[in-house]
Amino acid sequence: MGKKADENKKAILGRYGLIVSFLLLFCVLIVFSAGKIAFSSEGRKWREVGEKETIIKDRIILPKRGNIYTYDGKLLATSEPLYSIYMDFWAEGLKEDTLMKYVGDLSVALSKKFPDRTAAQYKTVILNGWKMRENEEQQIKNNAARGIDKKVTLKSRYVRILRPDISYVDLKEIRTYPFLNQRSNRSGLIAEEKNARKRPFGNLANRTVGNVYKDLEKGGASGLEMRFDSLLRGVEGVKSRQKIQGRWTDIEEIAAKDGYDIVTTLDADIQDITERALRAKLEETSAESGTAIIMETKTGEIKGIANLDRMSNGNYAEGNPNAFSYMNEPGSTFKTVTVMVALDDGLITPTDSFHVGNGLYQYNGKWVRDHYWRQGRDRGYLTVTEGMEVSSNVVMSKIVLKAYGDNPTKFVKGIDKIGLRKRLTWDVPLNGIEGTSSIRMPDDKVNYWSKTTLPWMSFGYESRVPPIYILMFYNGIANGGKMIKPFIAKTLLKDGKVVQKYQAEVVSEKMCKDTTLAQIQDMLVGVIENGTAKVVKSDHFSIAGKTGTAQIASGGGYGGYYVSFCGYFPVEDPKYTIFVGIRKPQGVPSGGGQAGMVFKNIAEQTFVKRTELKPDEAKIDSTLQKMPAIKNGNWENSHAVLSMLNFKTGRTDTASDWMSVKLDSAAYQPKALAMKGSGVPDVLGMGARDAVYLLEKSGLRVNLTGSGKVVSQSFAPESKLVRGTTISITLR
Repeated sequence: MGKKADENKKAILGRYGLIVSFLLLFCVLIVFSAGKIAFSSEGRKWREVGEKETIIKDRIILPKRGNIYTYDGKLLATSEPLYSIYMDFWAEGLKEDTLMKYVGDLSVALSKKFPDRTAAQYKTVILNGWKMRENEEQQIKNNAARGIDKKVTLKSRYVRILRPDISYVDLKEIRTYPFLNQRSNRSGLIAEEKNARKRPFGNLANRTVGNVYKDLEKGGASGLEMRFDSLLRGVEGVKSRQKIQGRWTDIEEIAAKDGYDIVTTLDADIQDITERALRAKLEETSAESGTAIIMETKTGEIKGIANLDRMSNGNYAEGNPNAFSYMNEPGSTFKTVTVMVALDDGLITPTDSFHVGNGLYQYNGKWVRDHYWRQGRDRGYLTVTEGMEVSSNVVMSKIVLKAYGDNPTKFVKGIDKIGLRKRLTWDVPLNGIEGTSSIRMPDDKVNYWSKTTLPWMSFGYESRVPPIYILMFYNGIANGGKMIKPFIAKTLLKDGKVVQKYQAEVVSEKMCKDTTLAQIQDMLVGVIENGTAKVVKSDHFSIAGKTGTAQIASGGGYGGYYVSFCGYFPVEDPKYTIFVGIRKPQGVPSGGGQAGMVFKNIAEQTFVKRTELKPDEAKIDSTLQKMPAIKNGNWENSHAVLSMLNFKTGRTDTASDWMSVKLDSAAYQPKALAMKGSGVPDVLGMGARDAVYLLEKSGLRVNLTGSGKVVSQSFAPESKLVRGTTISITLR
């Protein structure tokens, strides 16, 4: 018995050993195969095949482009996600019979929402996508049958269904449509997200804020969008798209970093005022283009800037950045520079006089003409101050010839000292000579300095100065002689926190002596009070400034005029400096009557919106009624309010709750309203609540229009009342 048990035991152990040996051999084979797959070229091949089927690597995550704001946080430019809609006809759960069942209803729904295609056209697009998938599938089978190891490009994996990119709200809606309301691995719906630029204020400050390329990845194309593109665009991230449990899922590998936000100096209200005022004058004069800029005197912050060009359809829209790039000869606004340099060098005084006669002066065979020369009036002698006020070219040319005829270099060095020849960069990108003044020295080898250059330069020719430099110069006069560079980008934000603040660059700490500055300031006030800009004078505040009218160089001659005005207000404590320039206006060219009136319009509207009065300046208008008006209605409520406000009220001898109320010299006097139970209530003069209550209580239905108090009712008071009928009341 024991011998037999031992034999059985040995047999069992043998079989067990055999099983263990087999399992060990199997494990070795598994390890060997795993190692082969992990380290051999064949393994790499199969891993690549697997990844192609389940992983799409290194896809870009687009960052959100930073926002651009006004100074008080209103959005000028922002990014919003848009979605390109595709279908993957190779989606694992997509069934042909389900697609064919719902394709008609889906096509109808899409055509109603996006009518750029008919329902039949949408159906064709979808069915063509499915047919493409069938052709690809057949091609794969044919290649396999022939033993051809050739990859078939699966174009049906990415078929665009909608032409336009759509918003997230629209995306949510189409996911409720027939067939697309399934999980994406069954519907094949692919929503490819991208960022698009949106302008909540439309074209407001369009040229200054700038544009981005249609392909947002290329970044900013102009304006602030281009200048600060590296900060606004952010940093791209990386993601892979993996198939997990039959569904494609985005896996973030490197997070995208959103762009910085930029707060500008622009004021949406002032910007709107500036654009409207300029556009109105351009339309009135049928001008070719115009520029208007308003900046805070002390800070250098540009609050509004408009660059309007006449389009081919005759309308005006933001075009070239003329404020920075228009390089015409400035004309008479430059006369202030001439006088400042000569006064500061001590070579003239405001009372020095020069003979102008009838406004004609010949120098080196060429005529210098004043704007009034055709009148034939002999003005005799004009002082420097009077020459500024009437904008005399003859006075200016005689000033520079007397002071700098033998040393013109000294004159240009005086301009250099002011800061007008300094090369500057601006928040709106420009190329070449645009954006910097072109005022040459007498030894310039490129631009020849002739014998007439000096006198012609004195009244704004022979030099090219863009509007922004003229604005900067006059702002320096208003700012106590300190010239600062106008700027637009104010603050850099990241996640709502301030990263960097920008301030105005000081171009010239002191443009001239204090005595010179005071004399210039007085002359600019005189231009408004006594000179060429009388029409610019305001009844609300004092203005100082200078007109400009210059012929436009064209084809070796001159064609058309450029009229301008630059000044500041209020004179006693300047808050704003404004430049306005208009190119080729129709009619008699006038720096005061055309550009100056735009200045006045902008200044007065800005003054109303932004000037704060001190309490002692806010005087009571005796013509206004200071007692509140009381509507007719429930006397108990009105009496309670009047008592709380300590207003006197008269007495009533009636028990009626409904009163009309009149204010006499002593008190509010109540008078009972006629309320007959069988007649239509008199609700004239009542508020909506009391009127509706009374009418509905009487059994009438009420149709109410407007707000305020009742001014009319369709059924006359105390007329026969028919319950259930509708009465219309109008409130105003």
